[in-house]
Amino acid sequence: MSNTRQQDPDSGGEEIPDSVKSRMKQRILKYVEINFAGRYTRLDIRFHDKFCYVDAYDEPDVIEDWPANFSETREEHIERMRNTPIYLFRLRYFGDEEQWGIAFYSYANNAYETSMFPDGKFFGTPELAVKTSAGFHL
Repeated sequence: MSNTRQQDPDSGGEEIPDSVKSRMKQRILKYVEINFAGRYTRLDIRFHDKFCYVDAYDEPDVIEDWPANFSETREEHIERMRNTPIYLFRLRYFGDEEQWGIAFYSYANNAYETSMFPDGKFFGTPELAVKTSAGFHL
């Protein structure tokens, strides 16, 4: 295991082994199922190199009286919004399944930005990442 205290939370990391990917996906799904059931229609957890991305999808709120001159039909809008992810967070792996770096997506900058967990630390568990992002999104 890596010593995360010596790691820069905004760079570096290690490629996530397949065994860790499987465990992390199950941990995140279980935590969301227990604590946030019904707050989303589906969750997407994907891995790339040293990162774990977690996105949620939800049923859109749409007005009944749809404007006739709008650029898309009501049905097209609903379908597009159903398939538009809510970027919950990105985790960075440093070799320790209990200590991940976290970044939240900035819609203003169109990029993930390194963040701290509520306890003021740059490293935490996937479950704490879900709990932290749930305040904003779920």
